[in-house]
Amino acid sequence: MVHAAEQVNINETHEEIIHENTLFAEPVAHVGNFPITNSMLNAWLVLVIVIILAIAIRKNLKAVPRGLQNGMEMIIEGFLGIFDSVTGSRKKSLQFAPLVLAFFFFILLNNWSGILPGVGSIGQVVAHGGEKIFVPYFRGGTADLNTTLALATIGVVISHILGIIAVGWWHYLNKFINIKAFIEIPKKVIKDPTVLLVNPIKAFVGLIEIIGEAAKVASLSFRLFGNVFAGEVLLASMSAILAWGVPIPFLFLEILVGLIQALIFAMLILTYLTINTTAEEH
Repeated sequence: MVHAAEQVNINETHEEIIHENTLFAEPVAHVGNFPITNSMLNAWLVLVIVIILAIAIRKNLKAVPRGLQNGMEMIIEGFLGIFDSVTGSRKKSLQFAPLVLAFFFFILLNNWSGILPGVGSIGQVVAHGGEKIFVPYFRGGTADLNTTLALATIGVVISHILGIIAVGWWHYLNKFINIKAFIEIPKKVIKDPTVLLVNPIKAFVGLIEIIGEAAKVASLSFRLFGNVFAGEVLLASMSAILAWGVPIPFLFLEILVGLIQALIFAMLILTYLTINTTAEEH
């Protein structure tokens, strides 16, 4: 006969712990009512690494580069060449490079951090709804839609701020709410009656531009999130099939995807910056 205490131990032994990739980031701690999620911790860690590397390189700059400085200068020069093909101006490339490269390196390290050993596999077991769920302490920052949405919003908003500074608030406003098109109708209607049709269309196109700006944020955020999250699910699936050997080709694939997605995001931000800081007639 099995005693009650022994029966409880048997049940606990066979109790299943659920571990799955969720679309949302899981909270691992709270500061008051503010949740600290695993993707947030990962993003903070990446941010600290980027800051430390930037300070280390800045403190050790030499007239004749070598080592890490030499490698970074080669990378920056390569990026500036690519940027020139978008901006058409080395001056603009140098102006936008700090912001665009900050996006690139932050996103790249977040993309790659999701495939590091321990990220996603070290955590705690919590009880939820009668089930035991494994919650990892760290999760790739860009595998969280909140992170990618914040990055996309920052990039698009900054492009508008710099656009207003570059072309002036009145000209920039008329790209979206074309007040100037309606003001010109009484002045030109006698000489050119077609303005009664053309200028309202111009104003309507400006409203479409507003929708397009919202679409930019959605496109940037969902593209990055979707690719990184899909990669995590793919690696988890391959590891479940066979932990040794099978996931290795997919790890290399995710390294490549992480690099490509970071580059795409950075280049799109550069494109928005270039377009918004160029006068409409140009």
